[in-house]
Amino acid sequence: MLKINNTTSKIRNIMTTNYSLALAMMVGAILTTSPSLRADDTKSSSDVAVSPPALSPDNENNNGQDRHRDRINLYRCNELSVDAFGTASLGRYTFEHWSSSRVRHNTEFGAGVGLNYFITRNLGLGADVYSENTSGPFIDSAEANLILRLPLGHSGFAPFIFGGGGNQFDMAKTWFGQAGGGLEYRFTRNVGLFVDARAVLPDETKCYGVGRLGLRFAF
Repeated sequence: MLKINNTTSKIRNIMTTNYSLALAMMVGAILTTSPSLRADDTKSSSDVAVSPPALSPDNENNNGQDRHRDRINLYRCNELSVDAFGTASLGRYTFEHWSSSRVRHNTEFGAGVGLNYFITRNLGLGADVYSENTSGPFIDSAEANLILRLPLGHSGFAPFIFGGGGNQFDMAKTWFGQAGGGLEYRFTRNVGLFVDARAVLPDETKCYGVGRLGLRFAF
C-alpha cells in the first residue's frame, strides 16, 4: 500500500512539473510575438494615414491653379506664331460708292500665310504674304508690320493695332504703307482665331482695303 502511494505521488509531481513548464512556454511565446504584432499594426495604420486620397482637396486646388496659370499665359513674351488666313480686298471706288451689288462684284478673295514674333507680351513684329489674282504673279503682296496688342485679362481676347509697309507685285508694282487693327481670341495657349482690316496706301495707285480672317498657331 505504501509503495502504491509513493508511485502516485511521483506521477502527480511529474504532471505538475510538466504543466508548469508548458504554461511557462505559452506565456513566453505570447510575450515574444505580441511586440511584433503591435509593430505590424502600427505600420499598417501609419501607411493608411500617410497615403492621401486620389482626389484630395489639395489636388483639386493644384488643378485649379494650373488652369488659372494657363489662362494667364495665353499671350506670352518671346512668342513665335504662324498665321494661315483668307483675304478679301475692296478698292477705293467701292468704298466711296458703297452698295451691296458693288461689294459683291468687286471683292477680290485670296489666301495667305504670315509669321509673327512678340518681343514682349504686348509688342511684336509681323510679316505676311498673300495672293488674290491667280493670272498674275503667284504672290500679290508682301508686307511687314509693327504690332501692338492688349490682352484683356484672362478672357482670351486681345485687340491689336498694327502699321507698316510692303511691296505690291500684281497689277502695278509699287511700294505702299498701311495701318489697321483687329481682334484675336485664343482657345488655348497654342491656337487662336483672328480677324483684322487694313487700309493700304500705295505710292502709284489708289488706296484700297484688305480684310483677313484666319487661324494663329503660337509656340
